[in-house]
Amino acid sequence: MLRTRAKYHLGQVVRHKKHPFRGVVFDVDPEFTNTDEWYQAIPEESRPSKEQPFYHLLAENDQSYYVAYVSEQNLVADYSGEPVDHPDIPDMFGPFSDGTYPLHFQLN
Repeated sequence: MLRTRAKYHLGQVVRHKKHPFRGVVFDVDPEFTNTDEWYQAIPEESRPSKEQPFYHLLAENDQSYYVAYVSEQNLVADYSGEPVDHPDIPDMFGPFSDGTYPLHFQLN
């Protein structure tokens, strides 16, 4: 059985280490679950290990809002205290408070 502990939690604001975007964690996979095509599209020298948590983010950069799928090794916590302005955040989370977004619903 795979045992993985995610470093970041649902509602936490994180930032990508290499690319200029940040986002709010809305789901976590204990290891890579995206397609092989998606994985192969990453340049080999930048490809992360599949055996680590991967995070689904409501992401933003200077030009747009989108959903990102990012390995744990490529994320850092965002301590800027600034909210993320992704338009889907209110569908899943409550108001930004103390650097995080509270969930709107109870998890099983």
